[in-house]
Amino acid sequence: MIDKKNEPGDTSLQPLEKISMTDRVESRLGEYFKSQGLVPGDPIPKELEIAEALGVSRNVVREALSRFKMLGMIETKKRRGMVMTQPDILNSLERVLDPYLLDSHARKEIFELRLVLEMGLSHLLFARIRKEHIAELEEIVQRELNAKSVKERVQCDIDFHATLYKIAGNDILRRFQKLLLPVFDYELSYELKLKDKVSQGKVTHQGLLRILQTGTPQEFESAMYEHLKPHFDTIS
Repeated sequence: MIDKKNEPGDTSLQPLEKISMTDRVESRLGEYFKSQGLVPGDPIPKELEIAEALGVSRNVVREALSRFKMLGMIETKKRRGMVMTQPDILNSLERVLDPYLLDSHARKEIFELRLVLEMGLSHLLFARIRKEHIAELEEIVQRELNAKSVKERVQCDIDFHATLYKIAGNDILRRFQKLLLPVFDYELSYELKLKDKVSQGKVTHQGLLRILQTGTPQEFESAMYEHLKPHFDTIS
């Protein structure tokens, strides 16, 4: 029977380290990739070489390497073996950001992330906006003016802001905006709750469009804050 009267700080009995051999190999390989300065296109050692160098079985090495493959960090090339690749940094997020997998708290936090991102779009927009973009935004604004319900208005909001991400010309931002779409279920109920105040004291999409046509990045950033202010005001 184990004596439970050890003094505080007694290290004679410690929990077993909860890390598998595969975890250790994965960690060691990650350190190796960084220490060697490997970049996409660079070859990595063969499975057998890694197993012998680390003193582990080839199966353990294969399992650790499969994790890097799932992350898109390495791939097998014909006649070249395994090489480093450019990982798709949003791939994993695309798999898990599903409205059926997110609770209301997670959707709220992602919605807040959306607010922060959109506050920083102004300079990209002014550098890359074109006439066809203006036409797209004008069409959305007109639909919004004719909207008969809150649901239609929220859809116009989604379309307007999605177009801003597209205009920004940053593929990662554009894809990330698509990942944020589950939060619009949250926003719909949110807008319904705020319907008596969202039309007061903020810049409309029409106002944002006008600034994109004739204003400056600094004016747009200030206007975007006013546009989103009812949401910022409810953050607690």
